[in-house]
Amino acid sequence: MSRYKKTSILAIALATSIVAASAVQAADKGAQAQAAMESTSTNAESVKTAAYKGEELASQAKFTLAQARVIALKAHPGTVTDEELEAEQGGSGLRYSFDIKDAKGTHEVGVDAKTGKVLENILEGLVHD
Repeated sequence: MSRYKKTSILAIALATSIVAASAVQAADKGAQAQAAMESTSTNAESVKTAAYKGEELASQAKFTLAQARVIALKAHPGTVTDEELEAEQGGSGLRYSFDIKDAKGTHEVGVDAKTGKVLENILEGLVHD
């Protein structure tokens, strides 16, 4: 076999190895990213196993606690520190109430449990219930 053919074969083998290694790395990164996405959950999507205050009213709600939490966090991003379902005046009369903490303080965000509409989004302490 000529020296040119050997060099060409080695170059092709090396290029093939590099391409294969890159494909394996890309597949591995893709799998890692997928696993990270599946294992990562936002505060809004976390599933609580413990009962929440007012859970006995949940059968009357059209939105679940998790769905209402997503709505509340879109209205006011932060960390949910308290959540409950309560019968209260305004809207349909049934609301989820969330305390959401951010750098400025704790906001109370109320979400109508039947319509999903944000009923309240205020910094706690400004208005007395």
